[in-house]
Amino acid sequence: MRGGRSFPAIPLLTGAMLLAWPFLIGFGLTHNSLHWLLPLMALLLLFRFRQARQNAGPMRYVVQSVALAGVALCSASYLLKAHQWLLLYPVVVNLVMLAVFAGSLWTAMPLVERLARLREPNLPPEGVRYTRVVTQVWCGFFIFNGSVALFTVLRGDMQLWTLWNGMIAYILMGTVMATEWLVRQRVIKKEKHNG
Repeated sequence: MRGGRSFPAIPLLTGAMLLAWPFLIGFGLTHNSLHWLLPLMALLLLFRFRQARQNAGPMRYVVQSVALAGVALCSASYLLKAHQWLLLYPVVVNLVMLAVFAGSLWTAMPLVERLARLREPNLPPEGVRYTRVVTQVWCGFFIFNGSVALFTVLRGDMQLWTLWNGMIAYILMGTVMATEWLVRQRVIKKEKHNG
């Protein structure tokens, strides 16, 4: 591909696949079609990994780690004919996200601050403190969500697993994002008013 440009449909396809992961796995198990679905999913995840290598920014390694975890779980499931491995994907995603977000708290600049500085390079001290708190909140979310995802795997109830990992977890994630956005608007407004 010329000039390092990538095929724009790959991020859309892989993003949709990852969002639909619980439903794809449920469909594959119910209709005994994982034998052709797993190689396709692994291939798309490899494309996602390759494409993420071309991106700069703090989320690059997160995307790559999550893609590799998906490839490993698809491969293990296919080769061992043990499809329970696929159920661990949401747990692994939460572990990767927790490791990246929590690990960044021990650096000079937590991940949320790095993301914020992409928009506002001269982040004031209040903004720096705020981004550290937001990073900690996300760590708490990943611990909670990953724990519940693991519980759904251990419980062995596909309906519960699909409901939590395919719907409830996304609703909770959206709620955390929306709440954080509202709080951020208040913080920005307060800074402008005090400034």
